[in-house]
Amino acid sequence: MEVTMDPLFLAWSYFRRRKLQQCSDICTKILQDNSYDQAAWSLKTRALTEMVYIDEVEVDQEGIAEMMLDESSIAQVARFVRPSTQSGRPGTMEQAIKTPRTASTARPVTSASGRFIRLGTASMLTNPEGPFINLSRLNMAKYSQKPNLSRTLFEYIFHHENDVNNALDLAAQATEHAQFKDWWWKVQLGKCYYRLGLYRESEKQFRSALNHQEVEMNNIPSATEYYKDVLKQDNTHVEAIASIGSNHFYTDQPEIALRFYRRLLQMGVYNCQLYNNLGLCCFYAQQYDMTLSSFERALALVANDEEQADVWYNVGHVAVGIADLTLAYQCFKLALAFNNDHAEAYNNLAVLELRKGRIEQSKAFLQTAESLAPHMYEPHYNLSILSEKIGDLQSSYTAALKSEDSFPEHVDTQQLLKQLREHFSLL
Repeated sequence: MEVTMDPLFLAWSYFRRRKLQQCSDICTKILQDNSYDQAAWSLKTRALTEMVYIDEVEVDQEGIAEMMLDESSIAQVARFVRPSTQSGRPGTMEQAIKTPRTASTARPVTSASGRFIRLGTASMLTNPEGPFINLSRLNMAKYSQKPNLSRTLFEYIFHHENDVNNALDLAAQATEHAQFKDWWWKVQLGKCYYRLGLYRESEKQFRSALNHQEVEMNNIPSATEYYKDVLKQDNTHVEAIASIGSNHFYTDQPEIALRFYRRLLQMGVYNCQLYNNLGLCCFYAQQYDMTLSSFERALALVANDEEQADVWYNVGHVAVGIADLTLAYQCFKLALAFNNDHAEAYNNLAVLELRKGRIEQSKAFLQTAESLAPHMYEPHYNLSILSEKIGDLQSSYTAALKSEDSFPEHVDTQQLLKQLREHFSLL
């Protein structure tokens, strides 16, 4: 006896595997048999949305972690950049992560006796000759009170139909129904206001969303576990894969990080950031045959001067790693040619200048790096070392204090401060 899979479960399987058109087609057949099936209606809505989905709040294109190459001299490593997808984005937002972000799904329940179907109302009926959802017939007030449908419906209206006014109406009523305590709906309100050019209102909604969302910053292990949970739900989630790979890289596991970034290549991600990170992983995993070719591809795919600067900066680190300081010097100079505000390149150029005995040039580079990135401890620490060597103990102490403020656990800074305080106590 042949056992056939429940159509909705099959559609859900297609959705999980990112075969969105097949998912939509099966849902369409289900709705032709029963136009009031809420689960099929919701799943098709999600599938259609994912086909055109663009994450509009993706702002971190450079990654946040830093890694020390040398504890005292050059303490900056590679700018590790989070890969995004090739999906086009209007205006300057050309690289977008095209992955699902919603969590409210209608999970099908199957058994030998069939599936329990939740019936909707006449507003769910669709016209085969027209759009999937007739927005003019929807009662936004009613749908805003249904958490399992309202979020899916909002993203369909906002992304697929590009109807910002109706999306704003639904988000406003859903926010009111949630007693203004749901951060997700406030984010959606902010996105709608931003699309409408109401930037002040958009900012208010985003700030309000932050106040209602418990966020623990810099908890990397916890963040990694959350990303792993995301991959259990969607094993093709680009940002989750990239973030876990980045975490492995900065915890001295470049070989494991390389596996995650190769997975992105297999998924069809093809951009400057990915090849930049592949080059770094190959270098630190001692797979030198692939390092330069990865950086060459990264340079061929750069979209702007900032990306060009970051790639040359990372090539400079590879040059430092193989002790070719002349090449490193040229790469850091190229990084500054493309981005004159690249603080890390100024810091590393200062170290190379100091090795050549050019003290004034080195000091000027360090002061520039300090002004561009006061949060970095490396320029402060290097300037403190330089000032101590030329006998300017007061400037050395001031710079060391700034380094301590930026990185209290830095052992070399603590030792330098101890030496300076002992010296001052003898005066």
